[in-house]
Amino acid sequence: MPFRPVAELDHDPDTLVFEHGWQSWSPSGWYRLDARPPRPTAPNHHVMAYRPGVEAGRFQGEGLLAVAAQGRTTVVAARTPDTVPSIRAEAHGNKLVVSADDEVAITTSTSANPNQALADWADAFATGAPPVRVFGPSWCSWYAYWGKVTERDVMNDVRQFDQHDLSVDLVLLDEGYQTAIGDWLTPRDDFGSTVTLAADIRSSGRRAGIWVAPFLVSSDSETARKHPEWLVPGITAGTNWGHEQLVLDVTHPGAARHLQDVFTELCRQGYDHFKLDFLYAGAIDGPRYEQVDGIAAYRHGLRLLREAVGPNRILHGCGAPILPSLGLVDCMRISPDTDPLVEPPSGDISQPGQHGARTTSVAREFLHGRWWANDSDCLIVRPDVQERERWANHIEQAPGLRMSSDPISALDRWGLDRTRELLVPSSPRPHPLKDPDA
Repeated sequence: MPFRPVAELDHDPDTLVFEHGWQSWSPSGWYRLDARPPRPTAPNHHVMAYRPGVEAGRFQGEGLLAVAAQGRTTVVAARTPDTVPSIRAEAHGNKLVVSADDEVAITTSTSANPNQALADWADAFATGAPPVRVFGPSWCSWYAYWGKVTERDVMNDVRQFDQHDLSVDLVLLDEGYQTAIGDWLTPRDDFGSTVTLAADIRSSGRRAGIWVAPFLVSSDSETARKHPEWLVPGITAGTNWGHEQLVLDVTHPGAARHLQDVFTELCRQGYDHFKLDFLYAGAIDGPRYEQVDGIAAYRHGLRLLREAVGPNRILHGCGAPILPSLGLVDCMRISPDTDPLVEPPSGDISQPGQHGARTTSVAREFLHGRWWANDSDCLIVRPDVQERERWANHIEQAPGLRMSSDPISALDRWGLDRTRELLVPSSPRPHPLKDPDA
């Protein structure tokens, strides 16, 4: 649909505009009118970290944009999670013209803190959503071992938790165990066994979690070779792991059964926490078996997963369209990946780096305790992490999950002490919100 004006607002030199990004990794934040908000620096970044197929205006929010000016905050937002309009703001003389490409709802707040206006909107938008859960402290394999993780690596760290008095409730096996993206039940030859790993983690008195990108199918996978009819034709979710990533058509009966069978088997193996990554792929528009748009297909896919795993296991969104995930996941990454580096080499803060992870997670603190438990990404404090003290302080102040991701043997005394201090359960309550200028 074409953009059409929905509001004209007065502005002044102190006016702030809040852009909300499409998915977990999309930059979000408050900007002054003379600012240049972040935009993709490469076509692949646009597909994988912004809203595919949508070119942004000067200021643009996906499903949510707010303007704080002259003592009031105007929130322009989607009406439901099922339709997510793009919303723009452009200055024309002494007016800020807000336009959208679909229906929106507009609310106005006189709260002194614009972030509280966002929180009030989020409360109202979340009416009927499930209550927010409490999560125990966790450990994740990703930043410790990247894509080369093995069963032995994980269990070596599990044994060290008790040795160093580290409180860990959940052990999450992240990416790298699989032979190919889409072939989730076939581990790498040199990985070991996901079945044995889950059993050993549980025998240590902890819960076992596993990473899956449920809507991605790599072009080199056995799934893509055997079942091309399960894929959305003509659609790519970007290039990663050296291969084009295709999209599973969850509206196809065969693909839907396959998806549920994979998660039923992982539950049988003993996993009860599922980190669902690269979820944006499921919401890309394209010609599906059933003639629905990408958002409808995405929400259908998450419901299929919930049916497969049941009400008590955890669905943990990442790389996920934010508004369409409401009510369907228990916790949500609300920032791009962190990294041992502060700045991403590409200069695009949607890509891994502490800078983008900090700024976007702070901008989305208003979602915690209202929609789900926020995930501001992992604590990493080994000596080779740049500005590790600053990153640890960020994790300490951020609401939501606490998850370490260092090899325990790589931590020095300070790193061990800080990790022990920060591994605490999450709170389900909303977080006190700072003013954007604070």
